[in-house]
Amino acid sequence: MSKTHNKLSIIPLGGVGEIGKNMTVYAYGNDIIVIDAGLKFPEEEMLGIDIVIPDITYLVENKAKVRGVFLTHGHEDHIGGLPYLLKHLQVPVYGTRLTLGLVEGKLREHGLLETAKLNVITNQSVIQCGDFTVSAFHNNHSIPDTVGFAIDTPEGVIVHTGDFKFDFTPVDGRPADFYKLAELGQRGVLALLSDSTNAERPGYTMSERVVGQTINDCFATAERRIIIATFASNLHRIQQIIDAAEKFGRKLAVVGRSMVNNITIAHDLGYLRIKPGTLIDPDELNKLPADKIAILSTGSQGEPMSALTRMARATHRKVEVMPGDTVIIASSPIPGNEKFISRTIDQLFRIGANVIYQAVSGVHVSGHGSQEELKLMLSLVRPKYFIPVHGEYRMLKRHAELAVGTGVNPDHIFIVDIGDSVEFQGGRARLGPKYTAGNVLIDGLGVGDVGNIVLRDRKLLSQDGILVVVVTLSKQDGTILSGPDIISRGFVYVRESEELLEEANKIVMQTLGKMVAENVNEWSSLKNGVRDALGRYLYEQTRRRPMILPIIMEV
Repeated sequence: MSKTHNKLSIIPLGGVGEIGKNMTVYAYGNDIIVIDAGLKFPEEEMLGIDIVIPDITYLVENKAKVRGVFLTHGHEDHIGGLPYLLKHLQVPVYGTRLTLGLVEGKLREHGLLETAKLNVITNQSVIQCGDFTVSAFHNNHSIPDTVGFAIDTPEGVIVHTGDFKFDFTPVDGRPADFYKLAELGQRGVLALLSDSTNAERPGYTMSERVVGQTINDCFATAERRIIIATFASNLHRIQQIIDAAEKFGRKLAVVGRSMVNNITIAHDLGYLRIKPGTLIDPDELNKLPADKIAILSTGSQGEPMSALTRMARATHRKVEVMPGDTVIIASSPIPGNEKFISRTIDQLFRIGANVIYQAVSGVHVSGHGSQEELKLMLSLVRPKYFIPVHGEYRMLKRHAELAVGTGVNPDHIFIVDIGDSVEFQGGRARLGPKYTAGNVLIDGLGVGDVGNIVLRDRKLLSQDGILVVVVTLSKQDGTILSGPDIISRGFVYVRESEELLEEANKIVMQTLGKMVAENVNEWSSLKNGVRDALGRYLYEQTRRRPMILPIIMEV
């Protein structure tokens, strides 16, 4: 097939119209590359679900063409779905040292580390994958070693930013590769896919160093212990907390599994500077005076099982919040978590702690660029076409408006949903066909075995409970030998509803008697008859519709 007939397709399988599970597919001829493989956390109506990953049906169907997975950085919404992808596709994975360090821990848990092909890249790397040439450029974000990608294709250059902000005073002293972005803009960029998370926020996102100053102030004025909760992945923030502890002569104890893991990995790889003797085991906290202690913890989102929440409820094995402690919550609520956080902050105030949180201080800045930085990216890259990604629909829409303001032709902007495709041929773009995409729900060890029907059942059970009716019939003449026994869970309290259940019993007997007399002996018909008659009666009496499970046995 000659190259003139080929077209470049960009297919987002996650991360548009939503925050999380970022995954974008680039396809040309016989070659496919994937950027990021993230997860997202379940929404409230996803009862009992642990995590959500993208549907990779398209990639599995085209597995022979997939040349590699490129990771922009080590956050869960970009790497969390990778183990599930690698179970289906044995393809090379490319990422920076820290990103792959965090990936290794995940793959080890899934038993995939031995077979995975992990390749370390830097912002100097150029990787050839069939018709694609991929080069990385350094970005600022709330985790070190974050990159974006310039993808050279036969149709032109595509710039995929990943998560970014422009921090002119970064904690690690590594500003973004402005000159590379400007160079790409000079060469001519066919399309830009850019992070829209903060597209609604005017101005600039403040430098991470601002938080360092606030943390220093807190350390200077706190009279007793300091407990700081932040994201386990925000290593720049963690570095500033370590620096403050060292500066003010406090020992630092780390609690929370993900925090301990990330600090260990980052320290081993040289991304965190910690003086010997700074870190202590939580067991040693009682041996030191209160003004010589700082505790670094997970739980900045008020998650029910996290270290900070357990400390606030006095259910943590090693640490309890005391009156007079200073508690710093150095993060902003992820949408949907506000209730959890408010509850934790309330609990901490009740104990008598001095709580410092984002609403009343500068203890957090975002890792994503605000409107002026998004415009700067557009102005540096000067794309012909623009596809806003990484955001809910309203964010993508705002980002599109910003792009028009910087001179992008409104007809050249595509606001897409997951599974949509944008096709480029001969330097022109159009919407292509829709591909399979959606949510794959993970519950325990089950991947995708919980779907809409199971969730609907869980919802019903959570609202009105369940009623199990057990009856034994005679094989010869269909008479009732034992039962009906009615078991109620989450519907009514049996001891207080004896009359209701006795009446229900009679209805079951009458219904079965009537159906047997009419020679109905098919089990499904008998069960439906019981379900309908009982459901009607219970709704009349209680205005509830419990799930009714008739169990009929023959002897």
